[in-house]
Amino acid sequence: MLNLIWVFFFLSAFAVASFKLLLLGDSRVFSEMVAAMFNLAKTAFEISLGLGGVLALWLGIMKIGEHSGFIALLTRALNPLFSRLMPEIPQGHPALGSITMNIAANMLGLDNAATPMGIKAMQEMQTLNPRPEQASDAQILFLVINTSSVTLFPVTIFAYRAQLGAANPTDVFLPILIATYVSTLTGLLAVAWMQKINLLDKVVLAYLGGITALLAGILSYFSGLSQAEMLAQSALASHVILFGLVVAFIAAALHKGLNAYELFIDGAKQGFQTAIGIIPYLVAMLVAFGVFRASGALALISDSVRWLVDYYGVDNRFIDGLPTALMKPFSGSGARAMMIDTMQAHGADSFAGRLASVVQGSTETTFYVLAVYFGAVNIKQIRHAAACGIIADIGGILAAVLVTYWFFG
Repeated sequence: MLNLIWVFFFLSAFAVASFKLLLLGDSRVFSEMVAAMFNLAKTAFEISLGLGGVLALWLGIMKIGEHSGFIALLTRALNPLFSRLMPEIPQGHPALGSITMNIAANMLGLDNAATPMGIKAMQEMQTLNPRPEQASDAQILFLVINTSSVTLFPVTIFAYRAQLGAANPTDVFLPILIATYVSTLTGLLAVAWMQKINLLDKVVLAYLGGITALLAGILSYFSGLSQAEMLAQSALASHVILFGLVVAFIAAALHKGLNAYELFIDGAKQGFQTAIGIIPYLVAMLVAFGVFRASGALALISDSVRWLVDYYGVDNRFIDGLPTALMKPFSGSGARAMMIDTMQAHGADSFAGRLASVVQGSTETTFYVLAVYFGAVNIKQIRHAAACGIIADIGGILAAVLVTYWFFG
């Protein structure tokens, strides 16, 4: 699947660029594609190196958490659910702790902390994988949960909206929470169907019901706050919870008489090696999509959808938010740029500006996650991971469009 998508980007980019050169006389298109290749190769390398420091930090913290026993305590509450969704992972395995920490960081909107923990989880699950070059069922489910990524506090989106003049930067909070919940649920349903997971199990239903109730409670609480209070409290909660966990890990290590510093150094040594291993996979994916975008193929898709919508007389206001939606599965920074561009062009409080914000918070960057997480453990056969991740993306984007019409249409 990944090979087909990668090849498609280059071949379709060449076809569109050739058409523009031969029939439209656009002599710059090929130079723009070549420039995109080199620029994004450099970007991918810089991202990987930048990730090295973050990986070293959080893998060091995770090592303290593992040896202090604190992560084991965190995972016990989720063991009944994991044993049904990921039966190939034994109870008490270190992978479960990394999975728990990754999901928690994603929910708090802390991408810099979530990625190292996700890579650590993949590495731990790889030790259980009987076919190292092929993604296991557990790895696929974990990746799809990551790509759909329930985010409780999208603080970064609030900040961009505030900078671009939104009257109420946090008015997209509830739509984002609904859209990202639908995205995660869609991804879970897709993987469950492929892997024959019984989601009607009483334990699974109880956990899903509890998570739904938690989200409903958060929706209810934050909907009663003013703009300033919501922004301040959501940011504060994210950072206090995360730093509180770090201190709890260190305190637990001290209580057990462990050398927390040496444990940190031992875990941090893995960070740089992991970052280097990611580079080829990240270069491949970012360059391919960069060429696809520079050729004009992405704009062609957006324009085709606009023509189709206009032809059938459907409300076309959502089209202006499509660039963010089309970019999101492939490039987080690219989607962020599209979101900002949409808000600058149409206004932060326009329908398109709000839709772009909701889309940005509804799902994660699927192919970036595929490249980084599977690249970290040298998995080449991804099976149904990409398909289920894309299904989750589609669910999240459709939910974003519908809920934006519901709230702001």
